[in-house]
Amino acid sequence: MRIAIVGAGIVGAATAYELAADGHEVSVFEQRGSAAEEASFASAGLLAPALLTPWAHPAMGAAARRRLWSRGQTLPSLVRGAGSAGLAWRWRWAQAGRSPQAPAQLAALQQLDQYSLARTRTLAQQFEVDIETSRGTLVLLRRPECLQALQPALQLLRDAGMVVTDVDADTARLIEPGLSGDTPLAGALHAPDGEAGNCRLFALVLRQAAQDLGAQFMFGANVRALASAPTGLQLAGESAPRRFDAVVLCAGLASAALLRPLGPRLPMAAMHGYTISAPLREETHAPQGAVIDPLHRLIITRQGQRVRVSGGAELGHGGGAQHAPTLQTLYLALSGWFPGGALTSSPQVQVWRGARPMLPDGAPVLGASGLAGLWLNTGHGACGWAQACGSARALADAVAARAPAVDLQPFALTRF
Repeated sequence: MRIAIVGAGIVGAATAYELAADGHEVSVFEQRGSAAEEASFASAGLLAPALLTPWAHPAMGAAARRRLWSRGQTLPSLVRGAGSAGLAWRWRWAQAGRSPQAPAQLAALQQLDQYSLARTRTLAQQFEVDIETSRGTLVLLRRPECLQALQPALQLLRDAGMVVTDVDADTARLIEPGLSGDTPLAGALHAPDGEAGNCRLFALVLRQAAQDLGAQFMFGANVRALASAPTGLQLAGESAPRRFDAVVLCAGLASAALLRPLGPRLPMAAMHGYTISAPLREETHAPQGAVIDPLHRLIITRQGQRVRVSGGAELGHGGGAQHAPTLQTLYLALSGWFPGGALTSSPQVQVWRGARPMLPDGAPVLGASGLAGLWLNTGHGACGWAQACGSARALADAVAARAPAVDLQPFALTRF
């Protein structure tokens, strides 16, 4: 089939590769100048366990009986531009966290995460590429009472197949020798099969692999509208639509606006977050894997010769201005947990603010749209990197009328 893909972030690049590998004639349309220049550009990097990612799912900050995060912010911050729509979206997020369907959806997400991690590892091995992988994930517990509050949520995660063990502070520092001895630490949760990697690097690898199979990438191509019956899309500056046998929407935040004229309403919001990437200073003082600080809802990962700390959850555009208190929290957390591990004063430090395409229940929309020829693979939120390769392979199987390895029903558009 002739298939168009809208968007060339990590999800779009992975989808292009999988469809091209299946023998389809693939064309990718991306409004930016290169692949992975928006939400995929400087992501936190956590691949697994994806459900431990801050803001992965609203149930992780809902009622205390199943709260993963011990204290602190449990709802996204409203910034300038959020308005009443942002307030309404945040209410839907809170409601989804208390929904009776939340445990089942967490289990479905866990299956997608596991499948995607396996697919990502297979592709990285197949391409013989180093994506700056680091192994192991620690969730740091600052106070003894945190662990008791975590038990119900941990049981939920373990029931979903996640291997997470309780360790004391001394063991945590053996796992991550660079952890400061001065920062209070009551214990930690250890996910030995956790993994982090460089999202943008792998997106560029997937783009090249797709091109080697014949896929065409068109950058600076602004898709103005989608078409159904017949299937196609309209590019800005062109008078006639381009016709395809199928269109796959991987356009992140632009997805909702493109769908709206065709009828479906996608309640997507831009949840902005921040990352600070600093050059490695001292190997033994830097993180070896991924570390999550649940009190401040941030992640610190090792990516090759860099250390990256990420956090923040802002609804609205805020005028594009960086939130100084959030950045200060990230700097303090990095130096507090791993003193001497990164050169935070280096001119090579990169500060980035990006928007995650979030849906109010934390899950993507994945599969058929209900409109002939139009498929959806978007809205992965905080877990786009973790879910990209599995979502792409499942979508390609569905397009080919094969049964995907994961159940796509929990991610159907009809849930909204």
